[in-house]
Amino acid sequence: MLEFNFTPFPVIETERLLLKRITNDDVNEVFELRSNPETMKYIPRPLLKNNEDALEHIAMIEDKIVTNIGINWGITLKDNPKLLGIIGFYRIQPEHHRAEIGYMLLPEFHGKGIIPEALKTLIDYGFNKMKLHSIEAVIDPDNYASERVLQKLGFIKEGHFKEVEYFEGHFLDSVVYSLLEPK
Repeated sequence: MLEFNFTPFPVIETERLLLKRITNDDVNEVFELRSNPETMKYIPRPLLKNNEDALEHIAMIEDKIVTNIGINWGITLKDNPKLLGIIGFYRIQPEHHRAEIGYMLLPEFHGKGIIPEALKTLIDYGFNKMKLHSIEAVIDPDNYASERVLQKLGFIKEGHFKEVEYFEGHFLDSVVYSLLEPK
């Protein structure tokens, strides 16, 4: 079974991006991301209502890092510390050498190649540093932009699950994509 240790926190740089630890200093940006109906359109979680909710979300992210059960990075441009998005590994299954990757980005930064750049780097991190065998992404079937990004990076559709989640009075479908460790 795999074991993870996210201390010290792994700050990651790409050509344009800095993937950093999310702190309470990012409260306004976390609130902006998770209270925005456009950003949360395909994420079946309640919208944050205030900065207190955002601080609770940051504390949850931090707790997962400290206990080594999950890790999220804040996405920033190298020349600007403002948080543009969040990306990370959720639902890590060390016994199966598998983790789910997830991401969100402020709408004004969509279509600029930020998520593919961050995702490509975290795929490498997942396989080479975390020693994962497979990475999955669970998306809303109507999230065509995310689907295109995953396909572009080599993810394969594993399945379409009908009405697998109940949120705000509706049953929602999920599509699972996965990527196996390169041989």
